[in-house]
Amino acid sequence: MEEAGNLSQVSGFLLMGLSEDPREQQLLFILFLVMYLVTGLGNLLIVLAIVTDARLHTPMYFFLANLASVDICFTTTTIPKMLVNHVSGHRGIPYAGCLTQTFFFILFADIDSLLLTAMAYDRYEAICHPLHYATSVTPKLCSLLVGASWAAAFANALTHTALLTRLSFCTHNRVPHFFCDLSPLLKLACSDAFINNVMVYTVGSLFVFTPFMGILVSYTCIFSAVLRIPSKTGRQKAFSTCGSHLSVVTLFYGTLIGVYFSPTSSHTAQKDTVAAVMYTVVTPMMNPFIYSLRNKDMKGALVALVSRRPL
Repeated sequence: MEEAGNLSQVSGFLLMGLSEDPREQQLLFILFLVMYLVTGLGNLLIVLAIVTDARLHTPMYFFLANLASVDICFTTTTIPKMLVNHVSGHRGIPYAGCLTQTFFFILFADIDSLLLTAMAYDRYEAICHPLHYATSVTPKLCSLLVGASWAAAFANALTHTALLTRLSFCTHNRVPHFFCDLSPLLKLACSDAFINNVMVYTVGSLFVFTPFMGILVSYTCIFSAVLRIPSKTGRQKAFSTCGSHLSVVTLFYGTLIGVYFSPTSSHTAQKDTVAAVMYTVVTPMMNPFIYSLRNKDMKGALVALVSRRPL
């Protein structure tokens, strides 16, 4: 594997992973394998429960089923390659494979962000405009929002990946990460990455800050509406339906903004890697627990699915 020359001469990169210690690597392999299996199984159960239970065929659960499906793809983009590297002892990833991983990572991260925004809009309409909810949040609109999320995320991921191909990596091909993330790749470049960084802070922010601000505005209106509900039971039910979504939003956006939009002087490879583990592994794994444990309908559908009882 070459470490000098322009990008067309570099055959690949070395993913340095999370630790250099062989004993820690074994522990991390077991930990991440378990987390990956839990993530896949948990999100798959969420999707199956929503599909098989007619009571859950509502906009909120339609978005949740899509979010669970994307989370499976999101973790599959990064974790399996890391696990294979641990088993084989080979840390290399081909140049084309690195760009492919970067593309799909950005794609699924953006879709996650936009779906969380769509879910916030759904909760806003349900709580702030309950009488018009059925006519405002229609199946056609839900499908349109999901389709638009995929299209916008695809365009953004393709743009960032295409811009990577114009960079040169002259001295190093060692990526201090467990996958080909955009941020460490840009730091490795020896050619001018100004345009790439501008894209991260402008177009990239449209998929992070804009949705995040939209969610904050939605929840400001939601909390104001909930506090006006005279019934204590009604307030508790409203907060319960929103609390799980807000927990996921906090986990996802908190770490994402910390990695990509905080001052570079505060960055270290170790901090960025830990934060990346949070939003690429921990958050997708926690989503099924957060959404199911706080939702009676979802718990009932999961119990019926697992026990194979008729609903």
